Amino acid sequence: MYGEDGAILPEFLAHVGAAIGDRDILALRQDVGSLHQSEVGDLLEALIPEQRRALIDLLGNDFDFSALTEVDDAIRAQIVDALPNEQIARAMAELDSDDAVYILEDLDQADQDEILAKLPFTERVRLRRSLAYPEESAGRRMQTEFVAVPPFWTVGQTIDYMREEQDLPESFSQIFVIDPTFHLLGAVDLDRILRTKRGVKIDEVMHETRHAVPAQMDQEEAAQIFEQYDLLSAAVVDENERLVGVLTIDDVVDVIQQEAEEDLLRMGGVGDEELSDTVAATTRSRVPWLLVNLATAIVASLVIGLFDATIQQMVALAILMPIVASMGGNAATQTMTVTVRALATRDLDIYNAGRIIRRETVVGILNGVVFAIVMGVVASLWFDDITLGVIIGTAMVINMLAAALAGILIPLLLDRFGIDPAIASSVFVTTVTDVVGFFAFLGLASWWFGFG
Repeated sequence: MYGEDGAILPEFLAHVGAAIGDRDILALRQDVGSLHQSEVGDLLEALIPEQRRALIDLLGNDFDFSALTEVDDAIRAQIVDALPNEQIARAMAELDSDDAVYILEDLDQADQDEILAKLPFTERVRLRRSLAYPEESAGRRMQTEFVAVPPFWTVGQTIDYMREEQDLPESFSQIFVIDPTFHLLGAVDLDRILRTKRGVKIDEVMHETRHAVPAQMDQEEAAQIFEQYDLLSAAVVDENERLVGVLTIDDVVDVIQQEAEEDLLRMGGVGDEELSDTVAATTRSRVPWLLVNLATAIVASLVIGLFDATIQQMVALAILMPIVASMGGNAATQTMTVTVRALATRDLDIYNAGRIIRRETVVGILNGVVFAIVMGVVASLWFDDITLGVIIGTAMVINMLAAALAGILIPLLLDRFGIDPAIASSVFVTTVTDVVGFFAFLGLASWWFGFG
């Protein structure tokens, strides 16, 4: 199915397309029915919209709706919007609750209510409870199917229960221990169950669940708990410490990837843009930050305008000043990227912020000195003017220092006021380096040569 470059082979895609066109259900079941859900997701993204709907219709009950969790939001919305709610309801009844919620959460409230109304009572209650939690919370990502037993059961009773009970998750690594009111008491790992005699009571082998995740917790914070403690699964509890679900490592991996992509896109000012978005949607997502960038560029231009007389008398300044601003911008971006990521992973906090600020200050000065020497020599030879080399070298040190400080202080300040530094940092950092760079270089030249 895949080529060496990781893309779907054209011949496989053509074969599936031909089978769809011929309505060859047997060929589709053979070629698509055996694929992993992630592979089906890749296939759906590669097909044109008409083929996607036809593929789902032709496969019928053999289509794995969990594949919709593997496609981007825009394509999933197109597919779901094209399907009747009754068909979606039948599919949701077969999915794990976390996958069902992932698909349902983007639907209109009216469609959600209609689909949920067609589900069995127990499943409807589970899904409504998950959908009631905030977006991107642990409650939204949790799976409500789990194995829970009372502490007075024996290991033998627990094993028999797992063998005979039909309504259990397909895979799990922990058994949770609860009291009659569903308050979480502890957990037992499956390997411990297998190594313990049947007559031993559960409360003798259970361990305290030290890393239970509140349902209201942000999914990124929950992922950090998994990363810190190397968890495979974790209990999710409500505000009363009652067990309501379980987070598993496969969902957490998706969260980590999603959050990393989100931070990267926001730093570029493109929000939650998807590759499948329309021209209109892509334009709308990019225009706001481009407008902000335009405003900050005007501020930098106003600084240049203060020294128009200086530039008119010495053309070399107009040639060299972009170099100062560009070097500062690149240096600031390096610092800002490290800072934003450290804030996202909680590696940067009040306890080590002072040390990191001092480190970045020293790095900024050292980089400034190195490139001041290089650029000073280049400018002196280029324009046969040592004084000009000294001026651009000094401006370079000033701007590299400003870049280092802006790259770390602006994200910290934005984070302190509850503003996502991944979204807003780049615009303000670039403005600082442009303004300081232009002002330092042109100001020093104006003062030194007596222009103005």
